[in-house]
Formats: sequence, C-alpha cells, structure tokens
Amino acid sequence: MAEVRVLLPEPGRTSVAEQLRGYRPWEAPPDDRPHVAMNFVATVDGRAAIFGRSGPIGSDVDTEMLQRLRTRVDAVMIGAGTMRAERYGRIVSDPELRTEREGEGLEADPLAVIISGRLDLPWDAGLFTAGTGEVLIFTASEADPPATATAVEVVRHEDHVDPVEAMRYLRQERDVRAVLSEGGPGLHGELQANGLVDELFLTTAPKLAGGQAIRILEGALLEVAELELVWLLEADGELFARYRRR
Repeated sequence: MAEVRVLLPEPGRTSVAEQLRGYRPWEAPPDDRPHVAMNFVATVDGRAAIFGRSGPIGSDVDTEMLQRLRTRVDAVMIGAGTMRAERYGRIVSDPELRTEREGEGLEADPLAVIISGRLDLPWDAGLFTAGTGEVLIFTASEADPPATATAVEVVRHEDHVDPVEAMRYLRQERDVRAVLSEGGPGLHGELQANGLVDELFLTTAPKLAGGQAIRILEGALLEVAELELVWLLEADGELFARYRRR
C-alpha cells in the first residue's frame, strides 16, 4: 500500500487505501442518475495521453489510486476510444480488492459500462474474454456483438448515445448508485456538458511531454465550471487531487 503525504486539508501522512476508506459515493446518489466521479492522469503541461495512452504518464501510486477507486463504485465507465487504446482486462484484477468490495456490500466485479456509438470494440481484449463480471454497452449501432466469454448486454439509442438517458437507465434499471468514469476526454466533455459529473480525481504527474495532444476534457466549449478542492496528496512530486463540482 503506497504511502502518501497529505497536503490539504490537514497535513500529515497516510496511504492511498486509508485515504479512500471513507469514500462511499453509493450512499447518497441523485434520484435520477448515479453519482459520477471522473478519474484522469495528466502531465504538468496538460497532456492526457502519450503515444495514445494514459498509462505512460502515471506512476505505481497512480495505478493503486485507480485500482482502489474501482473498489468504491458499482460501475466503471469508459468510452470506445479508451477501450480501443487501453484494451481493458478484468476491471478489478486483484482478488484482495474484490474481497474488499464484497466487504462493503458491493459485487466482487463492478459493472463495466462502455459508450460506443458504432460498436467498434476490441472483442479479443481481456474484458470480453475473461468470462468474469458483466459488460453493459450503450450504442447507436444496429449491429450485434460477437459471442464473448464475458456476459454482454447492449442498450441501443437512436442516432447517438444520449448520456442523460444512459445515466437514467443505469440508476433505474440496474440500480447503479455510483460510477467511476475513466474517460476518455470526449466522453468527459459530454458528461460535463450535460451536468452529469459530481467529482474529479486528477493525478498530475511531474512530467513534461510537449507536442499536440488531447487534454482531460475535449469537445464543445463549456460554461466555466467551478470546482472545490476536497483534498490534495503528494508522493515523489506526483499530485493527487480530488475536486467536487460546486
């Protein structure tokens, strides 16, 4: 368990596990949708990807933060581009973390939610071949997915996936109370534009990369969203912030 330094609100030492132990977003969700938290990692100069992937940016501590955040929600959501780039496997791969989820009254495996307008997905990725948990896909495509070892449910929207309707479906039809969305930036932009994001967990890596690259938020220009800093942690120059939408 990674040790980190608390900078705000009360300076001290803690671990990632201890910092997230009291994080229980499923306890008070909105009536019509789940509580939605975003998680991103970025370089100091704002890049959200290097060579098309976020993995090269963060550290092992960032990876632990991500894995432990996945133990605090009913579902983990990504866009199709993120799925193609990162080729997800089992969402919670560590048996001890699955046991921790069960200790909180959650399913061992969070529901994997994918937003894919064209149903263009890497069906040979571990998420589909592991045969564990369940995948729910929102799509505007009329195509049928191939047979997969992991159970897959497809929910179809006309023309394009409506994020408001998708969130309503998760809350009302699947009793999902809390969602961790891991991007990408386009999905983040759609969720923010529709007022669906409650929190942002942002890791800022002490790295510079330069060049042209996506940021953590892409899409149409938004009205400026005011954020409140809930806490700020540090480990070897890497910063871990939790923001709440005002």
